[in-house]
Amino acid sequence: MSVLAMVSSVAGFVKVRYLLDKAVIDNFIFRTHYRVTTTIFFVSCILVTANNLIGEPINCIADGGVPEHVINTFCWITYTFSIPGKMVGHLNSHVAHPGLGPYAPEDEKTYHSYYQWVPFMLFFQGILFYVPHWIWKNWEEGKIRMITDGIRGSAIATSPERKERQQRLIQYIIDTLHMHNNYAFGYFFCELLNFLNVFLNMFIIDTFLNGTFMTYGTEVLQFISMNQENRTDPMIEIFPRVTKCTFHKFGPSGSIQTHDALCVLALNILNEKIYIVFWFWLIILAVLSTFALFYSLALIMLPAIREIILVRRFRFGTPSGVSALINKIEIGDFLLLHFLGQNMSMLCYGELLDELSNKLHIGSMSNTPTAPSTMELNPIYASDKHKLHKETEA
Repeated sequence: MSVLAMVSSVAGFVKVRYLLDKAVIDNFIFRTHYRVTTTIFFVSCILVTANNLIGEPINCIADGGVPEHVINTFCWITYTFSIPGKMVGHLNSHVAHPGLGPYAPEDEKTYHSYYQWVPFMLFFQGILFYVPHWIWKNWEEGKIRMITDGIRGSAIATSPERKERQQRLIQYIIDTLHMHNNYAFGYFFCELLNFLNVFLNMFIIDTFLNGTFMTYGTEVLQFISMNQENRTDPMIEIFPRVTKCTFHKFGPSGSIQTHDALCVLALNILNEKIYIVFWFWLIILAVLSTFALFYSLALIMLPAIREIILVRRFRFGTPSGVSALINKIEIGDFLLLHFLGQNMSMLCYGELLDELSNKLHIGSMSNTPTAPSTMELNPIYASDKHKLHKETEA
């Protein structure tokens, strides 16, 4: 299978979705986790397993005493090593390659075996970034998709039918007022998981690369600005391109023979680029996730922030009218209204909030008409839960 064909298999994570077809049940930063980041990890996994890009991942040069395919297999499934003390020196005179050269048994060695696990780690980390969305998708159970059917985005029914659906939606909101806090808890919990997920993955990569990942990006930036004759490439230190491997076997007389081999790790050309991208991307994602977390905390703790969102983002009402509405609802109700605003046109959403405000501000809640039961709502808002799971944003 070609690389292009394999990459296209994960294109669904970044495909554009229109309000006409899908319901929006999260925000841009949330989607960045499970669409963009998961895609980056999966595409990287495909690249490091596509041998047609770089040829064989390892090729070892031995003294001829061991068949080539044997030494290649052995060094791939065990480990190779380099010598940190030989990283600095004049190539071709003091050292053959960075990290290689004559060494004594007591010299420090750095062993490399991570390259066997890179594809598995990339795939596992891609799954980790998708898990919070999967939890939220199952927690949400297609509610936004169901209650906005017929009035979402450009999928607006004829005026009489739209009015009827809008009235039923308003009545649903009124009769379930203060009953959506569990819904909001699920969303904010998954946002917290996104936040923790970024730092967990940074720790996983740092542990995987023997504690070198946290400073990897800064060292690469310093390397670029250094004098060319005196600098040591940190990418070669962490992802060496040529390493040593030692193979032992019995000779004809039964004595143990040692065969040294130089191994070219062509795969590290990709690995070093992939992990420098991860270093910068995870830092950017950590900043965005921190902002999203503080934004959610502000929504929960500060009703004034909710007022600002309704007035400035959705351009609804007067400050006094918005304030009265905010005082009537709780955080779960607000989150539901917020998602409705993301899925409806500005005109329809303004009409919905206007009428909702009027009904909430007049008389007691006991005087409002009885809302249709869930069974009555089902024929209007597609009720097939299995269908909803497929149609709600994946």
